[in-house]
Amino acid sequence: MRKVFLIILLVLTAAIGLFFLTRTTPTPQILPQPEQTTPSSQPEEVTASFEIQTLGTKRIFTSSMYHNQSDNVYISADNPNQVHVKKTGVTWADFFATLPMKLTHDCLTTGTGQTFCTNASYELKFFINDKEEPNALDQVIKDEDRLFVSYE
Repeated sequence: MRKVFLIILLVLTAAIGLFFLTRTTPTPQILPQPEQTTPSSQPEEVTASFEIQTLGTKRIFTSSMYHNQSDNVYISADNPNQVHVKKTGVTWADFFATLPMKLTHDCLTTGTGQTFCTNASYELKFFINDKEEPNALDQVIKDEDRLFVSYE
């Protein structure tokens, strides 16, 4: 009986040893990591509006020469007074630089070549959200901003 017990114990020990020796260790699987959500350099679209009046006349931007002039900031035919901003940090000066006109702190030259500069009789003024802002052109365009430029 003791021999049978030893043989069973020996066979069982060999079977367990064989099991552990021949067992393959699974190779760790590298699973694809989900995409990290990091702040994008491209924000959700910011929209703002602008209006320019010279000597009581509202300037219009319905001509196609003003539309979709940049991928980063533009106006379109469906609402030519609404500015679409696709890139962070775009200023009003950046926007106007995309258009076939020129606007500085002191002068406006329209797309048709008319010039309106601050002088002894008239002044070019800038307002953001109804508050006078002499440095408006240097301001980053923010969602729902309203820029008003007047020459009176």
